[in-house]
Amino acid sequence: MNITVRVWRQKGTHHKGSMVTYDVEDVSPDMSFLEMLDALNERLTLEGADPIAFDSDCREGICGTCGLVINGIAHGPKALITTCQLHMRSFNDGDVIDVEPWRAEPFTVVKDLVVDRGAFDRIIQAGGFISAPTGAAPDAHAVPVPKAHADAAFDAATCIGCGACVAACPNGSAALFLGAKITHLGLLPQGQPERDSRALAMIDQHDAEGFGGCTQIGECTAVCPKDIHLDVISRYHRDVLAALVHRDT
Repeated sequence: MNITVRVWRQKGTHHKGSMVTYDVEDVSPDMSFLEMLDALNERLTLEGADPIAFDSDCREGICGTCGLVINGIAHGPKALITTCQLHMRSFNDGDVIDVEPWRAEPFTVVKDLVVDRGAFDRIIQAGGFISAPTGAAPDAHAVPVPKAHADAAFDAATCIGCGACVAACPNGSAALFLGAKITHLGLLPQGQPERDSRALAMIDQHDAEGFGGCTQIGECTAVCPKDIHLDVISRYHRDVLAALVHRDT
């Protein structure tokens, strides 16, 4: 199949750019989207041109490194997958495909399709540690956890921090990411000692990074590759309100 790819490319050092058009021929439907970009970059390199910069690592939908806005949709047209899991069979011969980086003020464009998602790291760092005894590992059944809590915590923990939720949100909010991280430890016994301080510190850092407020539109869950639900946002709101009550009493 032959396709046309219009890629956002940076010009200069001031993060200004424009869409550049490339024709890509002999694309196998079994190629992943990133493999298609690899083939295009190989051609550009052989031509002496600057290859397109984009992020990738595991290419198995685990690490959260890859992330592109494809035809206006974070991670592309298929639900519950990351960009690296999107295959060219999802497109048709002759298609014109627009490829852009994540669009959010806290995600500074480094080059072309690469953005700095260090804001997520700083939110995690603000959450701090959990109090855990040192020494030998405890028996698996030593700390009882209700199954409903364990299941909900596991679901929240599947968040890979890719940033698609922010890229899709009209307000540039990271509430889904924040909710997943606060919910994960907030439902487990190991997360209780720092539960209040963690919630307050992480939401303060979220706001300090410049992420917008959540208005429950739901675009974030629509593009989340791990199917994180909006209820994690409600859970972190409860944690924050409880922490404020505890702090003031």
